[in-house]
Amino acid sequence: MSQQLVMTPQLQQAIKLLQLSRVELTDLVRDELLENPLLEEARELGGAAEEPVSSVEMQDSIENQGETSAVVERAEAQDAEREPAMAEVKAEANKDDFDWQSYLQQQSLSGSLPGSGIRGDDDLPGLDQTVTRPETLVEHLMWQIRLSNFSRQDEELAEYVVRNLSASGYLRTVSVIEIAKASGHSTFRVEQILRRIQNLDPVAIASRNLAEALWIQASHPEHPIQDPLVLAIISKHLPNLERRSYQVIARETGEALEEVYEATKVVMGLEPRPARSFVSEEPQFVTPDVYVHKISDEYVVTLNDDGLPRLKISAYYRTTLLKAGAREKIAGQAEQTSKSGGRDAKEYITERLRSAQWLIRSIQQRQRTILKVTKSILKFQFEFFENGTQHLRPLILKDVAEDIDMHESTVSRVTTNKYVHTPQGIFELKYFFNAGISRQSGGELASEAVKQKIRKLIDGEDERRPYSDQKLVELLCDEGINIARRTVAKYREQLHVLSSSKRRKLF
Repeated sequence: MSQQLVMTPQLQQAIKLLQLSRVELTDLVRDELLENPLLEEARELGGAAEEPVSSVEMQDSIENQGETSAVVERAEAQDAEREPAMAEVKAEANKDDFDWQSYLQQQSLSGSLPGSGIRGDDDLPGLDQTVTRPETLVEHLMWQIRLSNFSRQDEELAEYVVRNLSASGYLRTVSVIEIAKASGHSTFRVEQILRRIQNLDPVAIASRNLAEALWIQASHPEHPIQDPLVLAIISKHLPNLERRSYQVIARETGEALEEVYEATKVVMGLEPRPARSFVSEEPQFVTPDVYVHKISDEYVVTLNDDGLPRLKISAYYRTTLLKAGAREKIAGQAEQTSKSGGRDAKEYITERLRSAQWLIRSIQQRQRTILKVTKSILKFQFEFFENGTQHLRPLILKDVAEDIDMHESTVSRVTTNKYVHTPQGIFELKYFFNAGISRQSGGELASEAVKQKIRKLIDGEDERRPYSDQKLVELLCDEGINIARRTVAKYREQLHVLSSSKRRKLF
């Protein structure tokens, strides 16, 4: 005999729902509504909303799943209560005897009236003027290629090149030799087509490296740059320019340092990413899963149920399962479907009912767990909610797991892709879990708070003499924070801040 851990389908579903984001959960519920006929979305009726089963408080009909008869009795009672409201709605609908169909047909035939301010279809803008999708880089380049005097074979070759460009507009995934082999043309022919593409708009598109892109822009016929120092920097001294080694450039070119500064300004005015104007990242809108509001001197944690479908079990199917006549009808249908190789109708409805109940229970458990985790985070990070990021304290998953009597993996799933709205802003729940940095006075400070201190120090530095990583260590030590230089370098890279040599500005 041996013990084994068996995960039931219901447990797997509950775990899956825990780690889903709000958008993914909404999509999953929508799919279930389409596939499961026993699931319905609770809607408002006559000014009063049907009681949903997707709120945090579980309905008795879901808590007591085995008591199907009680469920049906409650459903019948709810239906009886809704009948007067439905009658009132129908009576109100019958009062409106206006023939809207004839009215709309008459308006469509009559067209726009002069002086009425209403325009007909001919006056409306065309479809090409109402399209909102922005033009892509490939579409823009192919439009120019088709308007140019490319032959059919050259156009196919140019399209092959265009479709292999990177997001920045560089040709790095394939080489000229590979393009020649794939297309059956000579490398000389491919180079010719590539040169023609590079002179299209945007200029220097399909360049193979940064030096080539800058050189094409500097030598473009419409606005050529004739300064030999600028061309020399582009062709030979880009690595020195990246390191801000202006003295080395001046020594190797034999030019004065001031001339090197002026030439560098020209080079920095060129576009290092030719396709920048076509790279538009869509804004990512975040809808918080939970709200933390401060009311008087207390914080209140509430779930955000807006936008989430509110589920309930279909009253029609619940009633049908217990009615004797309906049972006989279902049994008769089951015999017919079994003969044709189909599935037993009664078993199908029972299985769908069980699946719907488990989905609702899993969603309820997910919402409860998010609420528990957020309340625990509020207890541990109270100073953050009061005073901001500088007062964020070290926190690990184990602390919250022990506080709410759950496993660390459950807390990890709950905090993934979940957001909370706080008086300090909107944050991901994982934001509140940080490693600790020791202080000289005792205690620890959260790593996120240390990052903010580093950011503040860099923002206030002299641009001509930026702080090195070792200097940042010394400044943090003056504030009582013990931290290694490699840790400062790691945090600086996480903040997407360049090193001191690359941050230095001499002009």
